[in-house]
Amino acid sequence: MKFVDEVSIYVRSGKGGDGCASFLREKFNPFGGPNGGDGGNGGSVIIRAEERYNTLLHLQFRQHHRAQHGQDGMSKQMYGRWGDDLHIPVPVGTVVSDAETSELLGDLNEVGAEVVVARGGKGGRGNMHFKSSTNQAPKRRELGQPVVEKRIRLTLKLIADVGLVGFPNAGKSTLISRISAAKPKIAEYPFTTLTPNLGIVSTETGRSFCVADIPGLIEGASEGVGLGHRFLRHVERVSGFAVLLDVGFEASRHPVTDYEILMRELEAYSPEMLDKPKVLVLTKADLPDTEAALEEVQEIAEREGIPLFVISSVRGDGLDELCYALQDLVDEQRSKLFESSEST
Repeated sequence: MKFVDEVSIYVRSGKGGDGCASFLREKFNPFGGPNGGDGGNGGSVIIRAEERYNTLLHLQFRQHHRAQHGQDGMSKQMYGRWGDDLHIPVPVGTVVSDAETSELLGDLNEVGAEVVVARGGKGGRGNMHFKSSTNQAPKRRELGQPVVEKRIRLTLKLIADVGLVGFPNAGKSTLISRISAAKPKIAEYPFTTLTPNLGIVSTETGRSFCVADIPGLIEGASEGVGLGHRFLRHVERVSGFAVLLDVGFEASRHPVTDYEILMRELEAYSPEMLDKPKVLVLTKADLPDTEAALEEVQEIAEREGIPLFVISSVRGDGLDELCYALQDLVDEQRSKLFESSEST
């Protein structure tokens, strides 16, 4: 399935129905008076988060969405039918904004969350409402409110607890395939991962977290080089990062230099990224060159004050310790979020 994480769509609400101006005409009721009914309200355009979608692909080629108009009022005090609302389903984690003004309209970060992006027009009143002691035969009626139309931008930001960041071939896809049921593409060449992958890691009964693997970052990503920077929006919401370092797919690379480049690219995307808690992961412990680089990576961990884990996804070394540490990190951030929400 093609992964689409940003689309722009046109939406239009329904017009309110016009009120009716009519008079009762019956053989034995010559002074029946006004009996024009009200117009129905137009339908609204509502964007709703649903579990059954994990990409915006279904909206890429259907970009015009129109709600139903309200029906005009009729004689004999008959009201017009209301227009049906139009619900547009999107994945959980979709951010809705106005494409022209960039105004944030809604952040749909849970199942069932919804936002009205174009409210239907209110129906006009019929002339039966304007009868008075001084005006027994009003011809006045109200027209329905006009449509609301705008262009909406939908941006998907995946909901994950931990983000895996690292250079291409740092072992992110292999790691997520070992600690979860995710089955990303794995091969011995860079940029194997072309789209973000999500996996659920269960550490024990009742405890689990969601991990996101995004395409590898390289130097210059903030300027459009490579693929990873485009997908960093998918780890904006994470509780923390696992920064994966390895001895390098290329001879010119080094774990210490890689870490410095990764931090610069994260900061270039958003300085707030560096404020999130991190763990350092030295991968491919089954290779002899990894052991030689361990001392320098330990110096980084001590200098930054972050935990260091040495793992081998192939042999399974250190995976349990890493998963439990990430679970503790996530639980701590969840409790802080819960306490802050209670205080407000």
